[in-house]
Formats: sequence, C-alpha cells, structure tokens
Amino acid sequence: MKRPPAVTDLIDELKRLPGIGQKTAERLSFFLMRGKTEHANKLASAIQNLKEKIILCSICHGITESEPCEICSDSTRDHSQICVVEEPHDVYVMENMGYFKGVYHVLMGVISPLDGIGPNDLNIEALKEKVSAPGIREVILSTNPDMEGESTAVYISKVLKPFETVKVTRIARGLPVGSDIEYADSVTLLKSLEGRLEMR
Repeated sequence: MKRPPAVTDLIDELKRLPGIGQKTAERLSFFLMRGKTEHANKLASAIQNLKEKIILCSICHGITESEPCEICSDSTRDHSQICVVEEPHDVYVMENMGYFKGVYHVLMGVISPLDGIGPNDLNIEALKEKVSAPGIREVILSTNPDMEGESTAVYISKVLKPFETVKVTRIARGLPVGSDIEYADSVTLLKSLEGRLEMR
C-alpha cells in the first residue's frame, strides 16, 4: 500500500537533511503528522525565517541577520587576530568557550579532492586579502584535526607565507585526530587554543 503523496513528499525532503535516513525521516514525518498543527506551523515558519533573514557576513562569512555581523562590527574585539574555521557553526563553538577575543574567517568547507572541492571553492583568497591589510598580527588555523582539515591548514600556511609580519599558528593537539571542533568540550578547546603552534 502506498503512502499518501503528502507523507511521501515530506519523507523525501527530510531525507535530504544530513544524518537523516529513511527510517528517521519516516519517524519524523509521522511525529509531525500526529502533533498539533500549531507546532508544525511554527517549524515551517522557523525554516522560512531562516531562509529569509539569515545572510553571510561580507567580512567573515559567518551567519548573521545584520551586515556586518555582531563580531566584525565590535570595536572592542582584537581585529589583528583572525581565527580561521571551516563552517559558520564553528564560530559559535569557539564563542561559547568565552576565551577568544579576536575575529573570525569562515572558509565554508575544506579542501577535499575526493569531493571535488579545491582551494578555489573556499574563501581562501578573501583571507589572503584580509591578511594583506595593515595591522594583522596573527592567523589561527582552527580547522578540524582530520585529514582534510590538516591539508587545508597546511595549504593556507603556505599561501600566507609571504606575509612575514603575520604569525600563522595551528590549534594544539588537545583535540583528538579525526574529531570535529563542534563536538569538543570547552576545556579541551581552550587548551587547544592556548597551546596553538606556529606553522612556520
């Protein structure tokens, strides 16, 4: 027996989300179907608001509702220190730690030849332009400690090598190899940041 088209359509859309397979999509769809219409409407409204209101900051490429973002427009932060992360959600992970007082640069991914992602697909040129401005003293490479993250960090350190007055550092090995910054606790992340190593 076939499911009603409305249910099938929802399952198909839910399966597009990362980490959501057929079984989970089915459970979620039936949960929403059994729930109150009010809750489903709120979910739909939140998704629509996300798409309509969230933009990428033109300076750091993080997510924001204002241009520039709250961090980039904060004059009390240390704009001479740039923390490079892979994805916008990594900014919030670092911020929740409450230690770093500089600014950020989001790459929007990592170099991954198997996925067809090269340096030109990332915000590396924008980082190079940012570092070429006077007053930048340090770039902290905070990509994940997995193969792609390490390769990306090494590539960026080479790209930034001509800027001799800028120190390029890498977060320390408090993070296990192969892990994601997103899942690290704040103490481990703090130790990694405090023990960062110079890349050249």
